[in-house]
Amino acid sequence: MSVAERPEEKEEAAASPGRPLGPSDASPDEGVVEDLPLIDEKAVEQLTEGLISHYLPDLQRSKSALQELTQNQVVLLETLEQEIAKFKECNSILDINALFSEAKHYHNKLVNIRNEMMMLHEKTSKLKKRALKLQQKRQKEELEREQQREKELEREKQLTAKPARRT
Repeated sequence: MSVAERPEEKEEAAASPGRPLGPSDASPDEGVVEDLPLIDEKAVEQLTEGLISHYLPDLQRSKSALQELTQNQVVLLETLEQEIAKFKECNSILDINALFSEAKHYHNKLVNIRNEMMMLHEKTSKLKKRALKLQQKRQKEELEREQQREKELEREKQLTAKPARRT
């Protein structure tokens, strides 16, 4: 390329207004068809077949490998889904186990409360019987004291001097 044909200068020259376009200012696609020699169709076909025969076995192997990989991925995804389902089931079993242990805990509490209530009932029954016996004993002692008092009063009456009757 000569100094006169530098690309910067061409761009500047093409960008300047008022300058007529010359043959060097044509689009880059123009004249491409004229530059190419005539291509033999048979040669193109043979080259295409050669290129295809060279790369086709590798491409077919790659295709089958990709299909196998895709099938393996599908199997792997199904297996993973099954494992996830198992883990969810295990979590629900753990939740159920926690509920059962909590139920057992509260059942034990209820049994303890029932036993305490039975023990308290027995104690109150004993206390009621004892209170009744004490009340009966006090009533009996009061009755005995009253009888004793009456006897003493009777005895005092008998011991009091009575004026003798004059006959």
